[in-house]
Amino acid sequence: MIKAISKIGNSQGVMFDAALMDLARLAVGDQISISIHEGGSIVLTPIRPVITPKSAATTAKKLIGKNSDLFKRLS
Repeated sequence: MIKAISKIGNSQGVMFDAALMDLARLAVGDQISISIHEGGSIVLTPIRPVITPKSAATTAKKLIGKNSDLFKRLS
């Protein structure tokens, strides 16, 4: 895929179309890490949130509490 660098305000940038965003599993507002390698290669790496067992358990408890009536009807 070839993209051109465009002027965006007082800066320059590369526009990511919807297909590229979908392929990279990115959304507006996501954070990325940028690294520059020898020869000028630029690598963009998405920063994915880390899900700890504790945060997963807390989220599951909230979900179960919020939907307890539904879960009772399904069981």
